[in-house]
Amino acid sequence: MNTQTLLETYIENIIQIMTPYGSGTGFIIDDLIITNSHVCSGLKEVVIKAEHIPRSIARVIYDDPYYDLAFIKYDFKKPKNPLKLAQENVENGDTTIAIGHPYGLNYTATEGIVSRAARLMGDLEYIQIDAAINPGNSGGPLLNDKGEVTGVNTFIIQNANNLGFALPVHYLKDALLAFKKLAVENIIKCPSCKNLIQEKDIKNDYCPKCGAELEIARLRRKGYTPIGPTKLIEDILGSLGINVTLARRSQSSWRVDEGTSRININYYENGIIIGDAKLCGIPKNNIEKMYDFLLDENNKLSYLQFSINENSVYLSYLVIDSSLTKEEGKIAINKLIKDANKYDNILINKYGALRQKKDTDD
Repeated sequence: MNTQTLLETYIENIIQIMTPYGSGTGFIIDDLIITNSHVCSGLKEVVIKAEHIPRSIARVIYDDPYYDLAFIKYDFKKPKNPLKLAQENVENGDTTIAIGHPYGLNYTATEGIVSRAARLMGDLEYIQIDAAINPGNSGGPLLNDKGEVTGVNTFIIQNANNLGFALPVHYLKDALLAFKKLAVENIIKCPSCKNLIQEKDIKNDYCPKCGAELEIARLRRKGYTPIGPTKLIEDILGSLGINVTLARRSQSSWRVDEGTSRININYYENGIIIGDAKLCGIPKNNIEKMYDFLLDENNKLSYLQFSINENSVYLSYLVIDSSLTKEEGKIAINKLIKDANKYDNILINKYGALRQKKDTDD
C-alpha cells in the first residue's frame, strides 16, 4: 500500500496525546493505546483525541522508562481496520512510514527507508530511519508497506536532517507480554532491575526489589499542579463548571467551545492574561452599520472589548495577573464565554457577517 492508502486505512488507530507539558502520538493495539513514556510526562492521566474519540481523559496504566513505553487505557470502539504487530524485523533499505501529529498537525504520514535496522544506542537497539519525524511524532507507529507496526517512533537527533529512531517491535512485544501476564494495572518498570512493580507496592519512590530511585513513581505521585496565576485561572474555569483538564492546552493556555464560538485564554510571560473569542469575519456589505454597532456595544460592555484583526471580529478580556481575582475573573470569563456566542449570532444574522470555520485540530 502507498502512504496515503495506509493513512486512510489505519487512521482510526492513530491517537493524539496531550499533557500540560506537550503533545505526542499513540496507536491502538488490541485494547490498549501504545505510546512513549516521555509523551505521558510521568502523569497518571492524559488527554487523548482521535477520529472516533472526542477530546477525553484516559489513564496511563503502564509506564516503562527503560524502553520508553507507556500503555494507556480507554474504553474505545475497536477500529474497523486494527493495526497488527509485524512478525519479522525490518532490514536495511526497507520502506517505512511514520504516522503522527508533528507540531500538532494531525495525521501526518511521511515515507522513507530504514537506514540502519539495528543501531545500538546505550544498551538498546533502535531502527534508524530517514522518514521525517518531528516533535509530536513521538509514540506514533512506524509501519512497513503492508501496514504492520515495525516500531514505535521514539526520538530524533536535533539539528540533523531526517535522522530519526524507532524502538523495534520486538521490544514492544516483550513489554506487552510481560504486562498482560501480570493482569493488573498501574505498573511501573524499574529501569535498573527491569522488574515490573505495582505502584501500590512502591514506598518513598524506591524500587522494592533493588532499591533504585524511581523517578516515574515520584512524578506519578506528584501529578500536575498549577501554581500562581495559572492556578487561579484554573480555579476560575473550574468554578464555571468547565473541565479544566480537557480545556488545558498547555501550562499557560486553555480553550473553551461554546455554541458557535471558541474562547482561547492565554497567560503570557509578561504577566498579561488575554481571553480571546474569534467571532465572525466582516461582511462584504453593511460594514459601516456593523462597525457602528460594535462601537456602541464597546461603550456599554464591562470587562470585555470588541476589536478587529485581519478581517475577523474578536471579543476579548485583558487583565494583568496582579489584578486578577477569582470573583472578578469569574464574572469576566463567564461573560466572555456567554457573550461570544450571543454576539457571533447577532453579527451573522443581523449584519451578514461571515461564519468562521472552526478548526477541529488541537
